[in-house]
Amino acid sequence: MNIMDFNVKKLAADAGTFLSRAVQFTEEKLGQAEKTELDAHLENLLSKAECTKIWTEKILKQTEVLLQPNPNARIEEFVYEKLDRKAPSRINNPELLGQYMIDAGTEFGPGTAYGNALIKCGETQKRIGTADRELIQTSALNFLTPLRNFIEGDYKTIAKERKLLQNKRLDLDAAKTRLKKAKAAETRASSEQELRITQSEFDRQAEITRLLLEGISSTHAHHLRCLNDFVEAQMTYYAQCYQYMLDLQKQLGSFPSNYHCNNNQTSVAPIPSASSNVAGSPALTSTSGLVMTSPANLIDLKECSGSRKARVLYDYDAANSSELSLLADEVITVFSVVGMDSDWLMGERGNQKGRVPITYLELLN
Repeated sequence: MNIMDFNVKKLAADAGTFLSRAVQFTEEKLGQAEKTELDAHLENLLSKAECTKIWTEKILKQTEVLLQPNPNARIEEFVYEKLDRKAPSRINNPELLGQYMIDAGTEFGPGTAYGNALIKCGETQKRIGTADRELIQTSALNFLTPLRNFIEGDYKTIAKERKLLQNKRLDLDAAKTRLKKAKAAETRASSEQELRITQSEFDRQAEITRLLLEGISSTHAHHLRCLNDFVEAQMTYYAQCYQYMLDLQKQLGSFPSNYHCNNNQTSVAPIPSASSNVAGSPALTSTSGLVMTSPANLIDLKECSGSRKARVLYDYDAANSSELSLLADEVITVFSVVGMDSDWLMGERGNQKGRVPITYLELLN
């Protein structure tokens, strides 16, 4: 027998098997043929595997959305993964916002209150961006990859063996049907032999499928460990973000809420007049509990020719020789000079003298 004859006979046998299964399946659906039922334990295992697959897919996809909300970026990463290439590194949203803030603060001037605050906020946003990147990398390795491996590996093997089991069951039931229809003794003997073979193949495939399905419990245990890793990664990320924002809040806590903008226009919060303040009250209290200089008292000082003592709220580095560098909590003498910018006063420390920003000061009685 040459190879061509063998292939033709094999194709004919395969076609006959496929037709027999199709007829059996159709007759079962129409209620015209009996169906061998799987034992309850195997059915429960199949149901558990299917349930695990469905929910693992949903959790996997939604976690990907959580970690990378941009669908285009997810598609790009998927393509690179399939090509077995590393996706190019891209700046994330917190990092981009941080860079904008730093650039703006540098443009406005690091020595101004707003510029300094923008730079501090930008640096914090970039740290959050780095923490976000670490969360994505850790979660992808310890959580997403094991879930994806189950869907694309273990469950595909289960599905393949389950399909084989379905085919073996159809072969078994078709053999039972042929035995029932057999009339002649010779035909009956052949049908009984076929039934014994198909029953043996079905039992063997059922055992293989059962062993694979019982591994689902181990899969759950493994995914539980991966879930703990994911929670730990999230906990680390949120703890880092909280600490970064707490540090930033402390840095910005001494910034007055009412101050003149860098372009000499008033801020959104209106500056109250001297008559609207309680007489002799030198300060206002911010929402963080920090005492800050009353704008009314600053106006009074700008309009008078005398000098006052002022406490420095936070460090300030002089931008040029006309300014005076300041250290937080030191007390200096300040006074107004005719024609000076409304955001500034003259400061004096010993024999040192120079311009100082109003928003860095708290006037003392």
